Amino acid sequence: MGSRVSVDDSVRVVGVGGGFGGTAAAGLLKSRAIPFVLVDAREAFHHNVAALRAAVESGFAKKTFISYSVTFGDSFRQGKVVGIDPERQQVLLSDGEELHYSHLILATGSDGPFPGKFNKVIDMESAIQTYEDMVKEIEKCERILVVGGGAAGVEMAAEIKTEYPAKEVTLIHSKIALADVELLDSVRQEVKEILLRKGVRLLLSERVSNVENLMPNRFQKDMVVRTEKGTEVVVDMVVLCTGIKINSSAYAATFGDKMASDGALKVNKHLQLEGHENIYAIGDCADLKEPKMAYHAGLHADIAVTNIINSLTHKPLKTYEPGKVISQRLALAYYVGRLLVTIAKSRDLFVSKSWKTMGQTMPS
Repeated sequence: MGSRVSVDDSVRVVGVGGGFGGTAAAGLLKSRAIPFVLVDAREAFHHNVAALRAAVESGFAKKTFISYSVTFGDSFRQGKVVGIDPERQQVLLSDGEELHYSHLILATGSDGPFPGKFNKVIDMESAIQTYEDMVKEIEKCERILVVGGGAAGVEMAAEIKTEYPAKEVTLIHSKIALADVELLDSVRQEVKEILLRKGVRLLLSERVSNVENLMPNRFQKDMVVRTEKGTEVVVDMVVLCTGIKINSSAYAATFGDKMASDGALKVNKHLQLEGHENIYAIGDCADLKEPKMAYHAGLHADIAVTNIINSLTHKPLKTYEPGKVISQRLALAYYVGRLLVTIAKSRDLFVSKSWKTMGQTMPS
């Protein structure tokens, strides 16, 4: 955990976004007794690494939402960030409140379609119920179509097949290779073979043509889904896993010139925002050439907090080297290890780790 750091009253770290990177950073700051405020629009951390299992297994969703205020108390502020003023060192919230910072950690994460991501700002109990409702919808279906063959689509197809081996699952993907482009071709091939062994039907190099007319995540018997090549698939439910989008709304107006084409922020080797040594970007919103994984966000948090402390104690800053921190085999285990039939139900998808990080007891 590290020892406490003695700092003066001018030090206050504001973390924007309470995903894997933001909560990890807040936990580290708390353990070192550095004053901080974590801001998030929602009241609970969402362990979305396990979101797709929560959509197929009843009773699992309550393990994937963890209250911020129970962990961080007065150091948590529920609110939406609408602006950042680096000159005055203020973060502006939608209700007009301004939070002063000496150091800023941007960890705004990314959004994508439900159930892989949960984007609504509603209370924790309602969020949990939304997943329980989807479990009931999936139970009614005989044939399910997953649209998108990135990490989320691969995982969704395999979770359904693991929980319900008799259901017919089809995955449509616009490219030939599945999973993330940062993975080795051999690993991506292995992902494909795992799905085929599980009995998932793959339609590769195909794109759904009537996607906007489909009602996702709802049981609707004998829906006809067409691809641009004219293939027709008759299903009872469509689940969209069509990629993620960086959440840049909090900083786009201020740091538009520091953004990559996908909305991520350009950082130096210390994870500092270009031209701002007291501002760090971590997790999905940092422009780094590596898969967008919770594992990496945790490593970024450690670098950012260490560098804030080192800058205060006049020590050299730590360097982050993307891509060298996770082996391809570990990446495979992280994405699809739990999808192998033998261990599919034995893994908790790192949920217990998040409860431990948040210092709370996981519900059984």
